[in-house]
Amino acid sequence: MKHNFGAGPCILPQNVFKQAADAVLDFNGLSILEVSHRHKDFVAVMDEAIDLVKKALNVPAGYSVGFLQGGATLGFTIVALNMMRENKKAAYLNTGTWASGAIKEAKKVGVDVAVVGSSEDKGFIYIPKDFSVPAGMDFFHYTSNNTIYGTQFHALPKTDLPLVCDMSSDIFSKEINVADYDLIYAGAQKNLGPAGATLYIVKDEVLGKSTSPFMPTYLDLKQHIEKESMLNTPPVFAVYVAMLNLRDLLANGGVKAKEVENNAKAALLYNEIDSNPLFFGTVATEDRSKMNVTFKLHNEALAEEFDKAWKAAGIVGLPGHRSVGGYRASMYNALPIESVQVLVDVMKDFATKNA
Repeated sequence: MKHNFGAGPCILPQNVFKQAADAVLDFNGLSILEVSHRHKDFVAVMDEAIDLVKKALNVPAGYSVGFLQGGATLGFTIVALNMMRENKKAAYLNTGTWASGAIKEAKKVGVDVAVVGSSEDKGFIYIPKDFSVPAGMDFFHYTSNNTIYGTQFHALPKTDLPLVCDMSSDIFSKEINVADYDLIYAGAQKNLGPAGATLYIVKDEVLGKSTSPFMPTYLDLKQHIEKESMLNTPPVFAVYVAMLNLRDLLANGGVKAKEVENNAKAALLYNEIDSNPLFFGTVATEDRSKMNVTFKLHNEALAEEFDKAWKAAGIVGLPGHRSVGGYRASMYNALPIESVQVLVDVMKDFATKNA
C-alpha cells in the first residue's frame, strides 16, 4: 500500500477512482471522455456537481456556483477584474507564493494593490495579523492555506470590505460560512477532484459590476454563471470526478465529519514533530496548516537515512517544495489517519535508532 502525502494533484477515495475509471470505458454507452457536454447526460452531471457544492458548503441563497478552467492562477486575473470598482484599489495579504502571484496579476490588469500585511520578512512562516487597511479599497483578498510554506488562516481577516479568498488547498476540509465572502475560488486538485476544473462561488450581486475597461468574455464571471458553466466546453472529466467525490463526501458525514478527521490527523503528526528530538516544525505554531505540515531535521546529515526509512514504509510525496526544502506532509481529505500513523511510526523508530 502506498501512503500518498503529495501536495497535489490530490488523493481521492478508492471508490471514486473506481467509478471514474469505469466511466472512461462506459458512461451510458459512451466514454465520459467523448460524451458531448451538451448531451442531457452530462448536463445532469454538471447540475448535480453544482448542487452538491451548495449542499456540502451550505451555500446560501443569493450565491451562484460555477466550474471554469485555468486553475486559481487564471483566477488571480478573473477575481481582480470582476471585483474592480470605481476606486480600482484593493487590499491584499501576502502569505506566500500564490498570494504573491495574485498580487502580481491584479496589478497587471490595473488594480492599485495595497499589500496591507506580509510575512515575507520571515520567509512566510507566519500569518500577518496586525494590519490596517487604507480607505477607498474595492475588496480584500487573501489565500486561506499556503501549501508551500505550511501556514493557514484559522480566523477570518478583520475587514469590512467585500472579501475574496483563494481556497484552493483547504476548501471542503473544514466548515466555512460562505455568507462571509463575496467571492471564493479554488483549483479542484486538492480536496475536490482532479486538476482541470476550478470552482467559483460568487455572490450574485457582485456579477456584472466591474468597472474595468478590459473584460474579455471568458474572464467575465457573469457570462459563465448565465451559461451555467457551459460558456465553452467545460472540463467534462474533471467535473464528473468532482461530482463523484462530492457524493462520497456527503455520504460519509460531509464537511463537518472531514473537519474532525483532519483535526485528528494534524494533531497526530504535529504531536510527533514536537516531541521527537530529531525534527522541528518550520512555521509559527498558531498558524500551522492542517493540510500541509512542513518540518525539517535538526541534523541534515541524517536526511539520506530518513529518506530511505519513509520510502521503505511505502510513503510517497514527502519532500518539501523545492524552494524551501525539508519535508511536507500534505494530508488532504482522502488521506486516512492510518497513513499518518505510518509516518509517525517511521519517525519514532528513526529517533530510537539515532538517539
